[in-house]
Parts: sequence; structure tokens; C-alpha cells
Amino acid sequence: MIEIGLNAVIVAVADPYPQVLTIAPGGQAAPPYGLPFGPFDPTRHRTFEIGLREWVEEQTALKLGYVEQLYTFGDRGRHHIHSDTGPHVVSVGYLALARQTSRSDEALAQQHAHWRSWYDFFPWEDWRAGRPAVVTREILPALEQWMKAPVPAGSPPRAQSREDRVHQAFDIQDGSWDEEKVLDRCELLYEAGLLEEARRDGRPAALERPASPPLGQAMLYDHRRILATAISRLRAKLKYRPVVFELMPHAFTLTDLQRCVEAISGRHIHKQNFRRLVEKGDLVEPTGETSTQTGGRPAALFRFRHEVLKERPALGLRVGGR
Repeated sequence: MIEIGLNAVIVAVADPYPQVLTIAPGGQAAPPYGLPFGPFDPTRHRTFEIGLREWVEEQTALKLGYVEQLYTFGDRGRHHIHSDTGPHVVSVGYLALARQTSRSDEALAQQHAHWRSWYDFFPWEDWRAGRPAVVTREILPALEQWMKAPVPAGSPPRAQSREDRVHQAFDIQDGSWDEEKVLDRCELLYEAGLLEEARRDGRPAALERPASPPLGQAMLYDHRRILATAISRLRAKLKYRPVVFELMPHAFTLTDLQRCVEAISGRHIHKQNFRRLVEKGDLVEPTGETSTQTGGRPAALFRFRHEVLKERPALGLRVGGR
């Protein structure tokens, strides 16, 4: 028996962190957290996306803006790790962007849902203040051991060696950082047995780390993998589509916009470079008003220039080191 469900990675930005909506099973506000999930009802919903938007609004009062299908997650065992005797759940993952409101916050509290920084689950992905300490202290030493450890008998053949995969995911050789490889890094850490989900799923541990703290908060089932897929997609999309404006209010300062882009990309951007990037892209226009909430001189307010959608196909902000 197969059941089809819809998982939503609902993203908002609350300075200075990218927030993802999580649910606590059984109404308990304690980990492991999961992503919002609803069944697909073919008698009620003509498409997956219609179903997703409907149950999200019913349960959270959130009106989703940008919605994009990510991937179909159907690995056997994803919901029944040890017995695997129940219905096989195939989940269609979606990335959705939203803005937080007081009305939605009340609805979320009733559903025992909470906004959490996605860096709670992926602390090694936040490079805004430089290389995260967890990468130097925990991840790289553990991966060095894993590269030297024997490959278990019966493991599927790989086109690349462990060393090559680690170097590409974490860019050890040249010190650069590809912020889009979130899923690659997540799957590598899972395979090396460094994520709590690998232990929980009964996978044989490649490395023993009895005294080490967990690498980020674990999530239900394969939800951290779904979240990693969404972060990878959004970081890539940021560079060639104006999706960031789905997360911004109607009027904003350029500092607000920069902080939102930095929160999503996980990297610091030089202020003047960012402003040149925005001006070159001709993505915003002044409203003629100012904001006094900056604490200093009044800052000019801008809005997204919708006419740009008709002018050219590539409309993103090419931040990053690539």
C-alpha cells in the first residue's frame, strides 16, 4: 500500500536568521522536529500544489507566495526504519516562501508549530562570520578519519573516492565555499555516520564519536534531507530569480535586503559590493519615503521593480564566491 503526502519547507526570514516552520509530533514542543505534512486527496485537490496551499492555509493561516516542487522522496524505510511493515509513504517535497504575520502566529501556536532557524539543523552552513567553529573542531577531523577508514563490504560502488567527495563538498583544498552544496554535505555526513539520523536509522556507524555533541538538531524521518534539498534550491535560485523579494515587505531598506540575502546564502557580503549588485540589476526603485527604525540617519525605502520581470530572464543577485 502506498500513501502520497506533501511535505512543505516553509521559509521566512526574521533578521538575522532564515526561519523554517517546524512541527512537534504529539503537540510536544521538544525535538525531534518535523516539517509540516499533509495528505494528498485526489478527490478534493486537482493538483499537488493546490492541495499544499489549501492545507497550509487551513492549518497555519499562512498565505504562501512562491511555491516550487523539490523532489519526490520515496526511499523504502523512510517512515518505518526497523519494521517497515506499514504503508509506504511517498512524499512530494515543496519549497514555499512566506511572511510571518500576527494572525499566522496565533494559528501556528494552536497547531504546536514553531519557526526555527535552519542553522539549528545545519550549523556548518552559516559562514556569515567566517568558517563555523563546528567545521574546524568536529567535522573536518571526523571526515579525515572517515576518508582513511575501510569501506564496508557490500557498499555500492562510487564513481569518486571518499577523499574527492569530501574535498568537493567542503572545499578543503582551496578554502572556498560553495553555499549551494547543502544536500551534498548533508548526505556525506549521514554516510559517514556523523548525523544522529544515521544512528537512529540503524545504519552501521562508520565512526565512533561517543564524547562528541550532535551535529545540529536531528529531524523526524528524512526531513533534514528534505530541508537540505530546499536550502540548496533556494540558494541557487537566489542568483537568477528575484525570489528574495517574496520574503521582503512591500517597502524595505537596502540594509534589510542585504541582511535577508546574507541570511539565506550563509555568507557575508560587502556593503558597497552588494549595493553595486542591486543597482546593476535594476531590481529595485525608491519609494520616496524613509525609515527611522535603523537607529541612525533616516534610510531610504525601496520596493521591488516588477517591470524588470518583462525586461530580461535572469533577475537574481549573484552573491557568493563562484
